[in-house]
Amino acid sequence: MRCLPWCLTLLLVLLVGCSERDRPLESPVKLEGEIFGTFYQVSIADPLTLSEAEVLEEGIVAELESVDAAMSTWRDDSELMVFNEAPVGEWQPLSDELIEVLSISQSVGKASDGALDITIGGLVNLWSFGPEARSREAPDDETLTTRLAEIGPDSLELDVESRQARRTREVFIDLSAVAKGHATDRVANYLERQDMEHYLVNLGGDLLAQGYRDREDTPWQIGIERPHNGPQQARHILPLHDISVATSGDYRNYFESEGQRYSHTLDPRTGRPIEHRLASVTVAHPSNAWADAWATALMVLGDEQGMRVARGQQLEVLMIVRDDDGGWLSRVSPAFVTHFGEALVEEEDLEVGNET
Repeated sequence: MRCLPWCLTLLLVLLVGCSERDRPLESPVKLEGEIFGTFYQVSIADPLTLSEAEVLEEGIVAELESVDAAMSTWRDDSELMVFNEAPVGEWQPLSDELIEVLSISQSVGKASDGALDITIGGLVNLWSFGPEARSREAPDDETLTTRLAEIGPDSLELDVESRQARRTREVFIDLSAVAKGHATDRVANYLERQDMEHYLVNLGGDLLAQGYRDREDTPWQIGIERPHNGPQQARHILPLHDISVATSGDYRNYFESEGQRYSHTLDPRTGRPIEHRLASVTVAHPSNAWADAWATALMVLGDEQGMRVARGQQLEVLMIVRDDDGGWLSRVSPAFVTHFGEALVEEEDLEVGNET
C-alpha cells in the first residue's frame, strides 16, 4: 500500500500529459522550419490538437525531404544528380515526380521561346550560383561561349509514358526554377489527403492557399514584396483562396564584381544575367510548379515581351517594373484582373497591361 501515492502521482502526470496533447490549438496553427536552404511555414485553420499537429508536421517534413532527395543539386546522392552523372545517350528510369517536373519545365520552355531551359545548370555553376565551387566573378567570354553552346532543350529527351529520360549531350540539369513550386504542391496534396480544408503553404515565398483563414469567408492575405535589397516590405496585398502564387525577382540573389551587378536569373538564350527594367514577376496558378516555372520564364523575358506572352497564355501575372525616375510601376495581365477583380486592381493602383 505504500506505493499507492507514487502510483497516483504517475497516473495524474499521464492524465495531464494526455489532456494537454488533446487540447485544441489556437487557429491558425503554424508549423515551420527550414528546408532547401530556405524556410517553410504551413498555417492550418482546421481544428487541430497538439498531437494531430505533430503528426501533420512529420508528414510535411517527409514530403519536403522526398523532393530534396529527388531534385537537389546540392547533394550527390539525389535522383537528379545521379541522372546528371549517367552516361550520355542512355535512357534512365526516373520517378514519377521527377518526370513530371521535367515535363513541366520543357512545356514552359517551349511556350516561352526558350526563356526557361533546365539544361542551364552548367551556366548557373559558371556564374557562381550553383553547387560548383567558384569565386564570385564574371566568367571570361571564351568559357561562357563554350558552355552556352553545350546547353539547349534538344539535349534532354523525355519518354513520359515509359517514365524515362536521357541526356543527349553532357549537360547539367538544374530544376531550381520548378522544384520549390513542386514541393509546395506536394505539401498541399499531403494536407488534402489528411482531410485539411483550410491552409496556407509558404515555401520560401512560393505560396498555395486553400479554403479560408477563418474557415468561413476570410481569404488568406499575402504580401508582394517591394523589390529592393533592404528590409522586407509589402508593396501589394493579395487575397488568396484556392490558388497558388510564385514570385521571381532579381533583387535578392546577386553578386557584384568590378562595379557590375549580376543577377542570379540567367537568360539561357544569351548565357548572361538578365538586364532589363522588370524587377519582379508574380504568377497565380492552380499549380505552384507551373507558377514557379512561368515566373522564372517571364522574369527572363522582361516586362514588355513577358506581358505579351502572359496575355497569349492567359496567365494571371503581376509585374513590378522600374520606371525612369527610380520608382516602381505595377502592371497586371487581363487574366489577373478577371481572377482578382477590378476593385482590387483599383485599390492597389495596378496598371492593366493590355495590348497596344
